[in-house]
Amino acid sequence: MKFRLHDYQAEAVADVLERLEEAKTIYERDDTVSSFSLTASTGAGKTVMAAAVIEALFYGNSDLDFEPDPGAVVIWFSDDPNLNDQTRGRLMEAADKLLHSDLVTVAPPFAKPRLDPGKVYFLNTQRLGRNSLLTRGHDADEGESLPGLARDAHPDLQGWTIWETIANTIHAEDTTVYLVLDEAHRGFNTKAKSEKPTIIKRLVDGHAGYPPIPVVWGISATIERFEVAMHAVSRTRRQLPMVTVNGFRVQESGLVKDTIVLEIPAEAGAFDSVLVRRAARKLRESSERWGRYADSQSLPTVVRPLLVLQSPAAPDPDDIARALDTIFAELPELDEASVRHVLGEHTVQRFGTWEVEYIEPQRVEDTTRVRVLIAKDAISTGWDCPRAEVLVSFRPAKDHTHITQLLGRMVRNPLARRIPGDEKLNSVECILPFFDRTTAGKVVKFLTGATEGVDLAGKKVIHEECSLKPNPDVSDEIWSCWDALPSETVPKRGASPVRRLTSLALALSQDGLRPGAIADAETRMHVLLDEAGATHADQAERAVAEVWAVRGQSIAGRIGKPGAQLTYADFVERADDRAIRVAFEDARKAFGPDVATSYVNHLAGDDDSGDDSLREAYVATAALATVTKVRDLVDGAAAALAADWLAEHADAIRHLTDLRRQDYEEIRALATSPQPASLDRPRTRIEDYKVELPDGYLVDAPLVTRHLMADDHGRMPIGSLNDWEREVLTRELARPSSVGWYRNPPRQSTDSIGIAYRDEFGNWRSMHPDFIFFNEVDGAVRPSIVDPHGHHLEDSMVKLQGLARYAADHGDQFERIWAVSFLGPAMKILDLKLTVVRDAVLAAQASPLELYESTVAVEYVAVG
Repeated sequence: MKFRLHDYQAEAVADVLERLEEAKTIYERDDTVSSFSLTASTGAGKTVMAAAVIEALFYGNSDLDFEPDPGAVVIWFSDDPNLNDQTRGRLMEAADKLLHSDLVTVAPPFAKPRLDPGKVYFLNTQRLGRNSLLTRGHDADEGESLPGLARDAHPDLQGWTIWETIANTIHAEDTTVYLVLDEAHRGFNTKAKSEKPTIIKRLVDGHAGYPPIPVVWGISATIERFEVAMHAVSRTRRQLPMVTVNGFRVQESGLVKDTIVLEIPAEAGAFDSVLVRRAARKLRESSERWGRYADSQSLPTVVRPLLVLQSPAAPDPDDIARALDTIFAELPELDEASVRHVLGEHTVQRFGTWEVEYIEPQRVEDTTRVRVLIAKDAISTGWDCPRAEVLVSFRPAKDHTHITQLLGRMVRNPLARRIPGDEKLNSVECILPFFDRTTAGKVVKFLTGATEGVDLAGKKVIHEECSLKPNPDVSDEIWSCWDALPSETVPKRGASPVRRLTSLALALSQDGLRPGAIADAETRMHVLLDEAGATHADQAERAVAEVWAVRGQSIAGRIGKPGAQLTYADFVERADDRAIRVAFEDARKAFGPDVATSYVNHLAGDDDSGDDSLREAYVATAALATVTKVRDLVDGAAAALAADWLAEHADAIRHLTDLRRQDYEEIRALATSPQPASLDRPRTRIEDYKVELPDGYLVDAPLVTRHLMADDHGRMPIGSLNDWEREVLTRELARPSSVGWYRNPPRQSTDSIGIAYRDEFGNWRSMHPDFIFFNEVDGAVRPSIVDPHGHHLEDSMVKLQGLARYAADHGDQFERIWAVSFLGPAMKILDLKLTVVRDAVLAAQASPLELYESTVAVEYVAVG
């Protein structure tokens, strides 16, 4: 893969491969067809995950111990050829082993008796329709063929219909056909009046004597309809467990934008032109901000943000013309080539004096000259345009569903990563000229929940934007205190210390921070392996003998004597080159491919004795990988060396671009335990001057001073805080020693303190305590963590234990580390800097409520 997968993506890929392997096994063993689904929210990177799965299916994946399927044939099916073209491009972009010739768009003439293994074939509904040149003459339903034509009448220039080609491939003994249904919730119309099977159902369930496809994999953000339909169309098809990607982990990854700014008129009237002008200004501001960011990071290309103008179902051309006039008056540098449409009419559209050409939705993202796009709702599913950052919708309030669906296509971050500390570049703007507060509340409810096909849960929705910048009233001493705060990485699944070291060496070498780092790391590992082999010579020699020995067993019985006792005999053969290569794979996994291969060359040296020397080097390396003590020594030394290099070059790394620094943060996380992570100062943040009451009315949010980020008047709105959090904030700011505070963002980011913990399944996750308070203690500024966290929440215990472990490791850098909870009228705290409290928390098995009710908890004193 060309991209490094996020944790949740790697886990999903592993789970999908497990399902595919199980599906193939039950088909070959039991002749049973099966299906399963992958569901992930918009922006999760479903196509990237699919690329990793297909690459592993064709070529294997040593990290996941997945062997390739040499007979794998993948049919990628959607109901939109444009979506297929977009997917094909993304697969090529993401996978480094898939060739252009491996991704085949099926179009007439397609004269093949069967599909080739190791290829992905793209099909869509139209290609399998009754009038398609690929199927013409195909007897889809009894009595529907033309007179005189039957299943042996083939399309022109073809010896086989596409249905026959697929059937031949399924029947072939050396192939396994996998059907991928993209946007799988579509195409199963359970309410259709006709009883005729849909094209997808024909593929899935078989028809007219053609077999069902053995393995069906559905991919969608909304998978329930697929699950129901799969059960309905085929009672005999086994449904394997669904693979689900947690939406919160997608949000944490930074692939999708964090904030949606929602703007509506504050009073009744015709303000559409005023708000369109405001949208144009926002487009300019976003363009300028991206330009400054590109300059500061020396990026080769600049993000060119897009304004989407969403029209009603039956647009008034004069309204669209007036909006275009307003936009171009505000942005005179644009020209007619800067505006295009994706309406259902694929022709030039006239809006007043404007003549606007059509553009295919999948081309919008890369056609950066287009800065204004006119759309309805045709692009609400399957289309993505991360650079779309401003939406002006002329839809009436009753069409709020269409608005939220379109917003769901705009939530990807343009650089596929969160911009550190700059919430303005991690946001999308939505302007609704024809909404009032009551109807806007419906959009907010959709945006803070999950709509069909659009999962926007966890995002911050802004009614009246409050732009925050570093507070000038905050002293340098407080910021210096902030800079020293310890954050943690979340260990990666399947992390290897040696691979972490080689990745770090490569990064340091590429950035010119440590020339020769790769050779240095490999040489140190070679010396260590030499020493370890000598120290554990006896075990190493036995391991070498085991690699050379291929053990087997023969079973013999007497012919013609039923019931005669069988005899068993063991035998040993000397390993050949293929067996040695298989054993060497363990060394590649243990030491990483770079170190394992270079160590073979190190052992073989300049010996001219031929293949024997090289063969013995492979055997010796493979043998060392099986000695546990050797592996432990190598892992420990690699981890220590990586830690030393990261510490030595910490200052230089801090001054690299955001993208390069992100690579180092990911390398830090390639460890088996939490690692120290650096914090950045926040640059911008967006909060809301309004807060929505339970009855839907908006009121002014309370304003508080002394926050590290503030508006032009030194204030921070706290409307997003719940009652517990406001009570804690009030008590802490009332302390005479209080000099500042910080609302810690609830996500993985360089401006958020993260604390690693294990969830109930043992997987590493990240928590983010709510508040960091700064107090002047004995003439110096000291930080404190005060985290109000409900004891009733499902994850409260594992997070509390993670905070306790963090306090044990980093407590000396804080004045206080408190976990706070309400018990009736009282507030209780667990002081995690106290050993007795930490021990009680770490040993607890039941609910945190018992801890807060025990003697280790004390009452929260208001002022001290």
